[in-house]
Amino acid sequence: MAALNYARPIELNPAGEHKSTMIMLHGLGDTGDGWSDIGYMYKSSLPNTKFIFPHAPRRPITINFGMSMPGWYDIASLEEVNRSEDAEGLQESKRYIEELIAKEVAAGIPASKIVLGGFSQGGAVALMMLRSATQLGAVVALSAYVPLHTQQPVFSEANAKTPILMCHGDADQTVAFAFGQKSYQLLQSLGANVEFQAYVGMGHSACQREFDDVLEFVKPVLAA
Repeated sequence: MAALNYARPIELNPAGEHKSTMIMLHGLGDTGDGWSDIGYMYKSSLPNTKFIFPHAPRRPITINFGMSMPGWYDIASLEEVNRSEDAEGLQESKRYIEELIAKEVAAGIPASKIVLGGFSQGGAVALMMLRSATQLGAVVALSAYVPLHTQQPVFSEANAKTPILMCHGDADQTVAFAFGQKSYQLLQSLGANVEFQAYVGMGHSACQREFDDVLEFVKPVLAA
Protein backbone atom coordinates (compact mmCIF):
# COMPACT_ATOMS: atom_id res chain seq x y z
CA MET A 1 0.00 0.00 0.00
CA ALA A 2 1.30 3.45 -0.92
CA ALA A 3 2.01 5.87 1.92
CA LEU A 4 -1.19 7.61 2.98
CA ASN A 5 -1.46 11.25 3.96
CA TYR A 6 -3.54 11.89 7.07
CA ALA A 7 -4.53 15.50 7.61
CA ARG A 8 -4.62 16.83 11.15
CA PRO A 9 -7.99 15.92 12.74
CA ILE A 10 -10.48 18.54 13.84
CA GLU A 11 -10.45 18.76 17.63
CA LEU A 12 -13.03 20.42 19.85
CA ASN A 13 -11.64 20.88 23.33
CA PRO A 14 -13.92 20.52 26.36
CA ALA A 15 -15.35 23.52 28.17
CA GLY A 16 -14.29 21.99 31.48
CA GLU A 17 -11.58 19.57 32.59
CA HIS A 18 -10.67 16.99 29.95
CA LYS A 19 -11.88 13.66 31.37
CA SER A 20 -13.13 11.76 28.30
CA THR A 21 -12.88 11.71 24.50
CA MET A 22 -15.23 10.89 21.63
CA ILE A 23 -13.77 10.13 18.19
CA MET A 24 -16.21 10.28 15.27
CA LEU A 25 -15.36 8.86 11.82
CA HIS A 26 -17.03 10.18 8.66
CA GLY A 27 -18.29 8.25 5.66
CA LEU A 28 -16.90 7.74 2.15
CA GLY A 29 -16.11 10.96 0.28
CA ASP A 30 -16.64 13.13 3.34
CA THR A 31 -14.21 14.76 5.80
CA GLY A 32 -14.13 15.28 9.54
CA ASP A 33 -15.90 18.61 8.98
CA GLY A 34 -19.02 16.72 7.92
CA TRP A 35 -19.62 15.42 11.45
CA SER A 36 -18.05 18.15 13.57
CA ASP A 37 -21.45 19.71 14.32
CA ILE A 38 -22.23 16.94 16.78
CA GLY A 39 -19.39 18.18 18.95
CA TYR A 40 -21.20 21.48 19.36
CA MET A 41 -24.53 19.67 19.67
CA TYR A 42 -23.26 17.51 22.55
CA LYS A 43 -20.92 20.04 24.16
CA SER A 44 -23.32 21.31 26.83
CA SER A 45 -24.28 17.77 27.87
CA LEU A 46 -20.67 16.57 27.87
CA PRO A 47 -18.63 19.55 29.14
CA ASN A 48 -15.60 17.40 30.06
CA THR A 49 -15.43 15.55 26.73
CA LYS A 50 -12.98 16.32 23.93
CA PHE A 51 -14.28 15.58 20.41
CA ILE A 52 -12.00 14.44 17.59
CA PHE A 53 -13.08 14.31 13.93
CA PRO A 54 -10.36 12.64 11.82
CA HIS A 55 -10.07 12.97 8.04
CA ALA A 56 -9.69 9.79 5.99
CA PRO A 57 -6.84 9.86 3.45
CA ARG A 58 -7.60 10.02 -0.26
CA ARG A 59 -7.49 6.70 -2.09
CA PRO A 60 -8.87 5.18 -5.32
CA ILE A 61 -12.39 3.81 -4.76
CA THR A 62 -13.36 0.91 -7.03
CA ILE A 63 -17.13 1.47 -6.85
CA ASN A 64 -16.57 5.05 -8.05
CA PHE A 65 -14.59 3.95 -11.12
CA GLY A 66 -11.25 4.23 -9.33
CA MET A 67 -11.65 7.93 -8.59
CA SER A 68 -9.57 9.17 -5.68
CA MET A 69 -11.52 10.49 -2.69
CA PRO A 70 -11.43 10.41 1.11
CA GLY A 71 -12.03 6.84 2.23
CA TRP A 72 -11.13 4.63 5.16
CA TYR A 73 -10.81 1.67 2.77
CA ASP A 74 -11.65 0.70 -0.81
CA ILE A 75 -15.10 -0.71 -1.55
CA ALA A 76 -16.07 -2.78 -4.57
CA SER A 77 -19.83 -3.27 -4.19
CA LEU A 78 -22.81 -1.85 -2.33
CA GLU A 79 -24.96 -4.85 -3.19
CA GLU A 80 -22.57 -7.14 -1.34
CA VAL A 81 -20.54 -4.98 1.02
CA ASN A 82 -18.78 -8.04 2.45
CA ARG A 83 -17.57 -9.22 -0.99
CA SER A 84 -13.95 -8.55 -2.01
CA GLU A 85 -13.29 -6.51 1.10
CA ASP A 86 -10.21 -4.31 1.38
CA ALA A 87 -8.68 -6.03 4.39
CA GLU A 88 -5.42 -4.12 4.00
CA GLY A 89 -7.21 -0.76 3.98
CA LEU A 90 -9.32 -1.71 6.99
CA GLN A 91 -6.25 -2.80 8.93
CA GLU A 92 -4.43 0.42 8.03
CA SER A 93 -7.37 2.51 9.25
CA LYS A 94 -7.48 0.46 12.45
CA ARG A 95 -3.78 1.17 12.96
CA TYR A 96 -4.31 4.92 12.48
CA ILE A 97 -7.26 5.09 14.88
CA GLU A 98 -5.25 3.13 17.44
CA GLU A 99 -2.60 5.86 17.16
CA LEU A 100 -5.21 8.53 17.92
CA ILE A 101 -6.44 6.52 20.91
CA ALA A 102 -2.87 6.05 22.16
CA LYS A 103 -2.33 9.83 22.07
CA GLU A 104 -5.41 10.36 24.22
CA VAL A 105 -4.25 7.68 26.68
CA ALA A 106 -0.80 9.31 26.80
CA ALA A 107 -2.56 12.58 27.66
CA GLY A 108 -4.10 10.91 30.71
CA ILE A 109 -7.49 9.74 29.41
CA PRO A 110 -8.24 6.10 30.26
CA ALA A 111 -9.18 4.06 27.19
CA SER A 112 -12.37 3.12 29.05
CA LYS A 113 -13.35 6.81 28.78
CA ILE A 114 -12.88 6.91 25.01
CA VAL A 115 -15.90 6.35 22.74
CA LEU A 116 -15.42 5.59 19.07
CA GLY A 117 -18.23 6.33 16.65
CA GLY A 118 -18.68 6.42 12.91
CA PHE A 119 -21.09 6.76 10.01
CA SER A 120 -21.23 4.33 7.06
CA GLN A 121 -17.59 3.47 6.21
CA GLY A 122 -16.58 5.21 9.42
CA GLY A 123 -19.07 3.07 11.33
CA ALA A 124 -17.56 -0.07 9.82
CA VAL A 125 -14.11 1.05 11.00
CA ALA A 126 -15.56 1.81 14.46
CA LEU A 127 -16.82 -1.79 14.60
CA MET A 128 -13.42 -2.93 13.32
CA MET A 129 -11.91 -1.34 16.43
CA LEU A 130 -13.66 -3.94 18.58
CA ARG A 131 -10.75 -6.18 17.52
CA SER A 132 -8.30 -3.89 19.28
CA ALA A 133 -6.45 -5.15 22.34
CA THR A 134 -7.34 -1.85 24.01
CA GLN A 135 -10.63 -1.83 25.90
CA LEU A 136 -12.81 1.02 24.66
CA GLY A 137 -15.54 2.82 26.58
CA ALA A 138 -18.17 2.24 23.87
CA VAL A 139 -18.59 1.92 20.09
CA VAL A 140 -21.32 3.60 18.02
CA ALA A 141 -21.95 2.54 14.40
CA LEU A 142 -24.44 4.51 12.29
CA SER A 143 -25.70 3.04 8.98
CA ALA A 144 -22.87 0.51 9.03
CA TYR A 145 -21.95 -3.17 9.22
CA VAL A 146 -19.27 -5.46 10.68
CA PRO A 147 -16.38 -5.66 8.20
CA LEU A 148 -14.34 -8.84 7.67
CA HIS A 149 -17.04 -10.74 9.54
CA THR A 150 -15.63 -14.13 8.50
CA GLN A 151 -12.30 -13.33 10.12
CA GLN A 152 -12.91 -14.35 13.72
CA PRO A 153 -12.84 -13.10 16.36
CA VAL A 154 -14.73 -9.93 15.42
CA PHE A 155 -14.06 -8.53 18.89
CA SER A 156 -11.14 -9.02 21.24
CA GLU A 157 -11.32 -10.39 24.75
CA ALA A 158 -10.73 -6.83 25.98
CA ASN A 159 -13.85 -5.60 24.15
CA ALA A 160 -16.08 -8.63 24.80
CA LYS A 161 -18.35 -6.53 27.02
CA THR A 162 -17.84 -3.10 25.45
CA PRO A 163 -21.23 -1.40 24.92
CA ILE A 164 -22.09 -1.18 21.21
CA LEU A 165 -24.89 0.85 19.64
CA MET A 166 -25.87 0.23 16.01
CA CYS A 167 -28.35 2.62 14.36
CA HIS A 168 -29.80 2.19 10.86
CA GLY A 169 -32.55 3.68 8.73
CA ASP A 170 -34.92 1.09 7.27
CA ALA A 171 -35.00 2.98 3.95
CA ASP A 172 -31.21 2.99 3.49
CA GLN A 173 -30.44 2.36 -0.18
CA THR A 174 -26.67 2.70 0.16
CA VAL A 175 -25.77 0.38 3.05
CA ALA A 176 -28.83 -1.87 3.10
CA PHE A 177 -30.76 -2.08 6.36
CA ALA A 178 -30.43 -5.89 6.14
CA PHE A 179 -26.62 -5.62 6.33
CA GLY A 180 -26.89 -3.67 9.57
CA GLN A 181 -29.41 -6.15 10.96
CA LYS A 182 -27.26 -9.15 10.06
CA SER A 183 -24.22 -7.55 11.68
CA TYR A 184 -26.21 -6.88 14.83
CA GLN A 185 -27.43 -10.48 14.87
CA LEU A 186 -23.86 -11.73 14.39
CA LEU A 187 -22.56 -9.69 17.31
CA GLN A 188 -25.52 -10.69 19.45
CA SER A 189 -24.99 -14.40 18.68
CA LEU A 190 -21.37 -14.08 19.80
CA GLY A 191 -22.39 -12.58 23.12
CA ALA A 192 -21.48 -8.97 22.46
CA ASN A 193 -23.06 -6.17 24.50
CA VAL A 194 -24.90 -4.69 21.51
CA GLU A 195 -28.09 -2.69 20.93
CA PHE A 196 -29.82 -1.97 17.61
CA GLN A 197 -32.02 1.04 16.84
CA ALA A 198 -34.05 1.26 13.63
CA TYR A 199 -35.41 4.51 12.19
CA VAL A 200 -38.54 4.23 10.06
CA GLY A 201 -38.28 5.96 6.68
CA MET A 202 -34.69 7.15 7.17
CA GLY A 203 -32.29 6.63 4.28
CA HIS A 204 -28.50 6.75 4.31
CA SER A 205 -28.39 9.76 6.59
CA ALA A 206 -28.98 10.76 10.19
CA CYS A 207 -31.84 12.38 12.09
CA GLN A 208 -32.29 14.28 15.33
CA ARG A 209 -33.82 11.30 17.13
CA GLU A 210 -30.76 9.28 16.23
CA PHE A 211 -28.45 12.02 17.56
CA ASP A 212 -30.49 12.06 20.77
CA ASP A 213 -30.28 8.27 21.08
CA VAL A 214 -26.51 8.36 20.59
CA LEU A 215 -26.10 11.03 23.26
CA GLU A 216 -28.19 9.04 25.70
CA PHE A 217 -26.06 5.97 24.96
CA VAL A 218 -22.61 7.60 25.33
CA LYS A 219 -23.40 9.92 28.23
CA PRO A 220 -23.04 7.28 30.99
CA VAL A 221 -19.53 6.47 29.66
CA LEU A 222 -18.30 9.97 28.87
CA ALA A 223 -19.93 11.99 31.63
CA ALA A 224 -19.42 9.55 34.55
